[in-house]
Amino acid sequence: MHWHKSESAFFVFIGVILAAAVVTVHAYGIANDGFAAIAGGAGAVENDYLRRLLFAIAVLLATAVLFGVLLIFPLIRRQVSEEGKLREMTETLSARSITLEQAALTDALTGLQNRRYFDDALREYMAEFRRIDKPLGLMVLDLDHFKQVNDTHGHNIGDEVLKAVAKCLQDLTRYHDVVARLGGEEFAVLAPNMDSDMLLKLAERIRRAISGLVIVSGNVRLRVTTSVGLATWNRKESKDELVGRADGMLYEAKRKGRNRVCA
Repeated sequence: MHWHKSESAFFVFIGVILAAAVVTVHAYGIANDGFAAIAGGAGAVENDYLRRLLFAIAVLLATAVLFGVLLIFPLIRRQVSEEGKLREMTETLSARSITLEQAALTDALTGLQNRRYFDDALREYMAEFRRIDKPLGLMVLDLDHFKQVNDTHGHNIGDEVLKAVAKCLQDLTRYHDVVARLGGEEFAVLAPNMDSDMLLKLAERIRRAISGLVIVSGNVRLRVTTSVGLATWNRKESKDELVGRADGMLYEAKRKGRNRVCA
């Protein structure tokens, strides 16, 4: 059994009292023998008083031990138990808070980061990359004709498509890239330290990979494509301006026939 510090201190205290009681009893025995040897002498009254005094000390020590064991120790045990329960509650609440915070920043369907996380990450990356003068690439993707998928096959199949695309994005990006579902069928990839040429090559790999996906669910088998808009931050524009420029390229890709990358 693991004892709390207060419980250990209590047992040390009781041990000291018991040791004092043993010494007192021993002293009483020695004194009693001495009293018997000089009984009837001039100091008989004082000796009798000293013997009673030692006996009273022994009784008080025994009372202190009983009081401590029967009353104080249960109070300590109750306090330790309540403290342990409070600690468990605190740990549980802390873990739940972390879980809720993670859930607030994660898209429940795909497991990707959500729009809130993406906005915060973009803001922080821009602040840092402005300081170190490194390129920052942004990719915005939108699945083509996704509404037809939901209308024809139902939202369950649509969800399977979104999860497959999310998995594809995770597989093709780096660990420090931010991959987020912005909402509906729209995704974004924030690619730090990636210039325009590198970003374009990555976007083409992703576009081809998504167009090569085959989503199978029951007797349904379908393919999807995506349009992609790119923008590389010029270290002057704001967050909204950068996102707006990438969105503009996405709309251009849609206008030109979809299933393509525009930068």
